[in-house]
Amino acid sequence: MRLIVARCTVDYSGRLSAHLPEALRLIMVKADGSVMVHADVGGYKPLNWMTPPTAIEEEEGRIVVRKVKGDDALDIRLHEVLSDVSHEMGDVAGLVKDGVERDLQELLAEQPGWCGEGFRLVRREWPTDIGPVDLMCRDDEDGWIAVEIKRVATIDAVEQLNRYLERIRLDPAMEHCRGVLAAQVFKPQARVLAEARGITCVEVDLAVLRGEREPALTLFAA
Repeated sequence: MRLIVARCTVDYSGRLSAHLPEALRLIMVKADGSVMVHADVGGYKPLNWMTPPTAIEEEEGRIVVRKVKGDDALDIRLHEVLSDVSHEMGDVAGLVKDGVERDLQELLAEQPGWCGEGFRLVRREWPTDIGPVDLMCRDDEDGWIAVEIKRVATIDAVEQLNRYLERIRLDPAMEHCRGVLAAQVFKPQARVLAEARGITCVEVDLAVLRGEREPALTLFAA
C-alpha cells in the first residue's frame, strides 16, 4: 500500500464531473488498484475514489487513475508532497463476519426460501470486483437475486448491496438482478433508503432458522 500526504487538487470525470480545490490530503493507492483521497475530517469515507480494475499513470507532480472499462478518470495534481511511503501488506485474510452473520449466511444458504418465495441458491460468496455478495439466488422465473446478510441493517449495508448490484448489472445477462437485504434488525433509515434503491428488506430470526422457535403467526378474528 502506498500512502501519500500532499497538497493537491483532484478532478474526477466520467458519469459526472467533480473538483476538489487545493488542500492537504491523504492519497491511498492499494495493490488491487483502488485509489482513495481522504481529508482529515468527514469520518472514514473518502472524498473521492476509484475502484478496481484501474490503470494508474504517473508523471512528475501528477497521478491519473483510469477505469479499465469506461471513461471514468481521477486526475490528482500534487502541488507539494509532504510524505510518500509504501508498505508491503502481504496476503491478509479478508473481513471475518461475526458469529451471528456467519450463522445467518449458512442457514439462509440452506433455506433460501426465507429470503423470498421460490428462491434457490446458486452460490455463496458470489464474486464481484469490489467484494463478494453473500448469496446469489434465482427465483421461480429464473431471475437473479443478490442477497446481502447483516445482523443489523444500516444505511451502509444498503449502500454496500447497491454497489454490488451496480457491478453485477454490468453483465447483460444479469442486468435485471434484484437485491435483497436480510437482517435480524433494520434501522428505520435503512428501510427508507432500501425502498428508494429498489432493494427488498427481509427480517430473519436466527432462532427460527435454527428450529429453536416457531415463526410468529398473525391471527385474524372471524
